[in-house]
Amino acid sequence: MDQYKKLEKIGEGSYGKVYKARDCVTNETVALKMISMDIEKVGVPSTTIREISVLKEMQHPNIVSLRDVQYTEKDMCLVFEYLDMDLKKYMDSCTDFANNPCMIKTFLCQFLCGVAYCHSHRVLHRDLKPQNLLIDCCTSTIKLADFGLARAFSVPIRTYSHEVVTLHYRPPEILLGSRNYSTPVDVWSVGCIFAEMVNQKPLFPGLSEIDQLHKIFSIMGTPDEDTWPGVFSLPDFRPFFPLRFPKDLATFVPNLDPVGVDLLSKMLCMDPKKRITAKSALEHEYFKIDESIDVKLPKKIRAMNRKRRLDWGNTQHMYTQA
Repeated sequence: MDQYKKLEKIGEGSYGKVYKARDCVTNETVALKMISMDIEKVGVPSTTIREISVLKEMQHPNIVSLRDVQYTEKDMCLVFEYLDMDLKKYMDSCTDFANNPCMIKTFLCQFLCGVAYCHSHRVLHRDLKPQNLLIDCCTSTIKLADFGLARAFSVPIRTYSHEVVTLHYRPPEILLGSRNYSTPVDVWSVGCIFAEMVNQKPLFPGLSEIDQLHKIFSIMGTPDEDTWPGVFSLPDFRPFFPLRFPKDLATFVPNLDPVGVDLLSKMLCMDPKKRITAKSALEHEYFKIDESIDVKLPKKIRAMNRKRRLDWGNTQHMYTQA
């Protein structure tokens, strides 16, 4: 650990602490995620093992880079590239963010690229939220972070724990107790983040799991066997749920153009089997080149977007619909 000099603490959680630090060899600024544990007695937490194994495989410009892993007697240290901003802080600090459709579209495209890459490598993130989307302010690049809840899936549908995904971004299938889920859970979360960027506030601000369901039903409608085959069989579905009819989604995202509303509605499809994939979302009309918008983006972002489109075209064959 002598290679890294801690500069300041920037975060803390049940896993341990995160520090801003300097790499004394390269002089780069890095982030140290210190996981406190007695490795000899209790071993390494499963969430940490998952995060390490996932990030070692994930090499993509829109996924945070794991630089190193070091151990001491009482700690494990994950060394990440340092990014000093996340999407939540960015939206909070930029009061007119919702009025910048160029930036919203650019950010959405970037983290969809990261999600599509994860899914193509058979990885579910399972905890997508603005706090886990880090921003390189120099290039306006957004990157997926915090893969502690991520899982690799060997078949399209697996049985998993349903206690995943922060409440406001949790899809209805998980709220209704499903343990058989796949890539659509991440797409729902992306849709919720998309709406939050447009409105600068959560679309479904539930206070509890049942309240979250009611918030979703109040806009998207209460599902039934016609709109979502199999929903009545989910463990936590109740026949006494209030009957709500779908409302016009456009009225809840007034700053979003009709093409954007169409994409959002496909991301927030109640039936996960009908929900758009991350790959298909990137091919949606919303992301077609609009010169009047593209020229307003910073040069670095335009160059990055051109490269991303080329990279995407070269790697489309890698993606399979889950």
